[in-house]
Amino acid sequence: MERISTLEVMDMMEPLRGFKDGYIISLNFGTPPQVVQVFMDTGSDLTWVPCGNLSFECMQCGDYKSNKLVSSFYPSLSSSSLRDTCTSSFCTSIHNSDNPFDPCAMAGCSLTTILKGSCPRPCPSFSYTYGGGGLIIGSLNRDILRVHGSDLSSSPREISSFCFGCVSSSFMEPIGLVGFGKGTLSLPSQLGFLHKGFSHCFLGFNFSNNPNISSPLIIGDLAITSKEEFHFTPMLTSPMYPNSYYIGLESITVISNGNNGNSSTTSLVEVPLNLKAFDSRGNGGMLIDSGTTYTHLPEPLYSKLLLELSSKISYMRSTDIEQRSGFDLCFKVPVYSNNEHEQELLPLISFHFLDNVELVLPTESCFYAMSAAKESMVVKCLLFQSMEDGDYGPAGVFGSFQQQNVEVVYDLEKERIGFLAKDCASSAASHGLLLHQI
Repeated sequence: MERISTLEVMDMMEPLRGFKDGYIISLNFGTPPQVVQVFMDTGSDLTWVPCGNLSFECMQCGDYKSNKLVSSFYPSLSSSSLRDTCTSSFCTSIHNSDNPFDPCAMAGCSLTTILKGSCPRPCPSFSYTYGGGGLIIGSLNRDILRVHGSDLSSSPREISSFCFGCVSSSFMEPIGLVGFGKGTLSLPSQLGFLHKGFSHCFLGFNFSNNPNISSPLIIGDLAITSKEEFHFTPMLTSPMYPNSYYIGLESITVISNGNNGNSSTTSLVEVPLNLKAFDSRGNGGMLIDSGTTYTHLPEPLYSKLLLELSSKISYMRSTDIEQRSGFDLCFKVPVYSNNEHEQELLPLISFHFLDNVELVLPTESCFYAMSAAKESMVVKCLLFQSMEDGDYGPAGVFGSFQQQNVEVVYDLEKERIGFLAKDCASSAASHGLLLHQI
């Protein structure tokens, strides 16, 4: 097995699997290897796993614990596991300190060892918060991480001394995350990809829990080369969250195919300026985040979009499903054996990003069947949500559900993000992921 340093760049491909409300990746840590399933998250930096040695406690985490895919890492069972020291840059980063001496002072080091940078004490326990209200508490560990090359059939490569969080307590964050942001602790940063890039092609949620097919996650040169068919929009840098990925949304169009005999129409929904620019405090922009399930839009834009969609859909509203599901726009639509004809029943939503980039969202990524068909009818809901606090932080979020069947390229070298609508099942097959067992 090839062993490489954390800063040696090589192409990688890892399979992603739809699970619950996101996409999970298998992390292979330790000696002997332990495999832990975690969510892929482009909206944060830290990679962390639940740690069994510490009796992992998870508050308000639903029924995740009962799922067989949920597992913990046991550092005491790994001969290569080490606590990170208070002198490391990762320790300074996790404690959000501009002063590299702070963590060792917190750890109780003597002034002499702090000044010499020789204190051997471990990095103090940390807390880490997420935009949705999640919170984790744990310690920083280092261990061997095994990754695939660009070919899954080749032997895994060993990344020595990869730094990650060993979490003992969690609030609303049940199974761990692998951070793909631009910060020091992220996987792309530790593996030397911040001047390269990565791409993913999320399978539709109808493939969730299917062990025979996985979404391709490509990391390295392979992810950003030969992308002539893609449309790229600039990657914006948020003054408030510089390690996150932002893009600028200029407008939205609603395209009606004309159901029930109505004529086809296209309507423009104007977008506020704060979705493509930041204010003096750093608020604004559209965050693109695989860790957020549904796309969030600020008011009054969200209500205007609902009104425009409602005017183009003549089917009966399902207010009872709206009340039970929490989604604001649900309709009873007929079911056809021809799936293509069924997709024509509801309007298309098109996002227009900076630099004249248009992305027509697949219908199944906007309207989703909430239950099985009954009497040749099914209730489909718009899976967008209102931004709860659009005045602070990002003005909107482009979530993972609306990224289904779209290949998204994060070109970190040229600071741009590219989109191409495609059948991600075909993409998975072309990468040898059709029969790959997770």
